[in-house]
Amino acid sequence: MVLTDAEKAAMKELVAERKRDSKPGKRDKRAEGLADVLAKIGEMPDVDRVIAQRVHEIVTETAPDLVPRTWYGMPAYTNADGKVVVFFKPSVKFGSRYSTLGFEDAAHLDAGAMWPTSYALTEITDADAKKIAALVKKAARP
Repeated sequence: MVLTDAEKAAMKELVAERKRDSKPGKRDKRAEGLADVLAKIGEMPDVDRVIAQRVHEIVTETAPDLVPRTWYGMPAYTNADGKVVVFFKPSVKFGSRYSTLGFEDAAHLDAGAMWPTSYALTEITDADAKKIAALVKKAARP
């Protein structure tokens, strides 16, 4: 398997995140994670940054118990067990034509035998914001 340059960069970011997280000592993971997420959002080009900021606002307002952090260099939000529940993948990360709002295994979105775990985003309307908030609320429930 040959990784693209973007995939290699994401893996390097993951390794750096894990090294930082494994350092001993008392740390404020929420504050550190929030700073990392906001920094990543700030680095994004306008098209992604506007969407990422809105996703961040929705997630933090809807599910304040989720802890912000970066995951493969992307904004993500984890549960009390440190498991990623929801993440935002900017379009530029892997050269996609849209950004992605994704949910991982820790998200409680199960609906029968099949359900969506990611959504393409090109903008966020007020109606979209309500849908995202409902998904995040459901995903983050204990």
